Amino acid sequence: MRYHTPQTFEDAARIAAGAAGVTRFLAGGTDVLVQMRSGLVLPDDMIDLKHIPGVRDIARTADGGWRIGVAVSGAELGEHAALKADWPGVVEAMELIGSTQVQGRATLTGNLCNGSPAADSVPGLVAAGAMVTVTGPSGSRDVAVETIPAGPGKTALAPGELISAITLPPRGAHGGDAYLRFIPRTEMDIAVVGCAVNLVLDGDQIASARVALGAVAPTVILVPEAAAAITGTALDAAALEALAGAASAAARPISDKRGTADFRTEVAGVLARRVAEIAYARAKGHAK
Repeated sequence: MRYHTPQTFEDAARIAAGAAGVTRFLAGGTDVLVQMRSGLVLPDDMIDLKHIPGVRDIARTADGGWRIGVAVSGAELGEHAALKADWPGVVEAMELIGSTQVQGRATLTGNLCNGSPAADSVPGLVAAGAMVTVTGPSGSRDVAVETIPAGPGKTALAPGELISAITLPPRGAHGGDAYLRFIPRTEMDIAVVGCAVNLVLDGDQIASARVALGAVAPTVILVPEAAAAITGTALDAAALEALAGAASAAARPISDKRGTADFRTEVAGVLARRVAEIAYARAKGHAK
């Protein structure tokens, strides 16, 4: 295995584009190292991104949003009070992944690029309207985070491309987000269903919303119908019922040993209701 320590993302993309065999990028390593130990992946080229300046930074953008480096760990996100105040759902979702030891290494970017439909951090990013900067041999571009997953274990990144940053938009006033998952155990498990909701209020009414579901389709999905069900409402009982129905209708799950398709479909609706209520309370300034 050839081990590379590029000093820029452009160098990393150049190395990846010129590699002929199996290539992996190393940021936190909690996925790729496990895959290597189990023999699922044996990279010919390992490209370590941790030597690139800025990969451990969390910084405000000019418009008041946040730019998160690709090697920022879940533990570091949880310790950043200002980021967590703006986007508690995004941070809390990342904090659900793995053990305390894993939290010291696992990253948002790695969780996204692992391509799992059940990735905990991805619904929160999608609901937030996050963007990712993709760097490749032809330069860099910014794309919506929901365009990256392409199926279980797959991404839409072309050969030689990698994610060089994640950007969260400005929180703005009267907004709130939240994420919940259903798991059989209390911790250190994979989501059977996950749901994230992000909304902005105008008085008591929801002016805009985004709803994302995980583990109920080949990729994490954005559900515009669920968002439409609560937009323009004060999240009353009828709106919550419509939200739950839209979330369940959008679910396209499989049945496996962790849950049947029918069960996952029902839980998608249940979680959507609960998460929306938390996000609404946060947007009203009520800690929850």
